[in-house]
This record gives sequence, structure tokens and C-alpha cells, in this order.
Amino acid sequence: MQEQYRTVAREGVHETEINRSRFICALAPAATEEEAQAFVARVRREHPAASHNCFAYVIGADAAVQKASDDGEPGGTAGVPMLQMLMRRDVRYAVAVVTRYYGGVKLGAGGLIRAYGGAVGEALDTLGTLTRQRFRLARVTVDHQRAGKLENDLRATGRDVREVRYAEAVTFEIGLPDADVEAFRGWLADATAGTAVLELGGEAYGDA
Repeated sequence: MQEQYRTVAREGVHETEINRSRFICALAPAATEEEAQAFVARVRREHPAASHNCFAYVIGADAAVQKASDDGEPGGTAGVPMLQMLMRRDVRYAVAVVTRYYGGVKLGAGGLIRAYGGAVGEALDTLGTLTRQRFRLARVTVDHQRAGKLENDLRATGRDVREVRYAEAVTFEIGLPDADVEAFRGWLADATAGTAVLELGGEAYGDA
């Protein structure tokens, strides 16, 4: 798995005009290919009169799924440069749709490539990106007597506390960078006089 990746900070739209053509780039985070396709369909419904609704998306921290569409523009002049911009910026789990309203002036292949790729780049600059870091999910179980202090200590040391469950004992779901697991094990033993139980789970990504 990748140690980290970047994604779109939030859904949004950025518009630019080139030689009287409007290029409207809609960007959004997308956890799955289905989410990306649903976003593309939604943007198309919002712009039924547009000349083109070209798209590109990258799903997976390792960019396992990549798709692009020129939607009627000359082959390779729209979707591919959009996809290349996402890849060049190391953006994953994201979808971009560039809607073009033709303004009557032909841009040529080079102009289209610059316009579509540039629209995505400008939208990324405007909306911003987030870095997501790979974490090991872990479960810490401790008695009620020590739980309050342990929760305070976890949060005070910047640990990623994802969930707290109260039953016969108290369970904390936390995220740990892989490199920190052994150091955390020692810290936890000291903090709870060896009474806490640490169980390591699978892997996930969280805010870096």
C-alpha cells in the first residue's frame, strides 16, 4: 500500500474563459468508481446544453482505476490531459468534469490540451488538496478506572482517536502510523501500568 496520497479537499467548481469558450471544471472526492460515475452523470444533467462534458477520475491510493473521456472533442485532447494533471499532482480518489461551452473560436489540438489540463490544474489550486496518511487501525481496551485519563493522554499526544465504546471495559479505536506501533505499545504499558490490551487491526487512510 502507498504510505500516503493526496485528494481533493472539497467538492467545488472553477470556471475559466479561453478565446470565448467557457471551461467549467467541477472537482470532487470519490471513494469508488461508482461515486465518480454518479458525479459525472450529475454534472452532465446540470449542463445539458454544453458542447462537451469531458471527465477524468483516479480511484485507489495506487491509482488502480483510471478513466478519461473526450466526450466528442478530438481524441486525446480533453480527458487524457485532465487525467495527466490529476496524476502529475499525485491526486487520488478524485473525479474531474470539465464542461465546455464553445465560443466560436477553434483552439486546435494543442490549445485544447492546454485548456482542459489547465482547467483541472486551476481548480485544484483553487479548491486545495488534502494529504491522507496510511494508518494501522488499533483497538485499546482498558478498565473504566483508567479510561478517562487514558483518553485525555491519547488526545494530548495527538493520537487519532476514532471511536470510544463503553461496555464492561472501555475500548478506544485509534489510528497509528505503522512506524509508531512499537513505540506506542511501550507508551501504553507505561500509561496504564500494563493493564491495557492493544489489538492491531487492518489498515486505512486518515488525515496526515
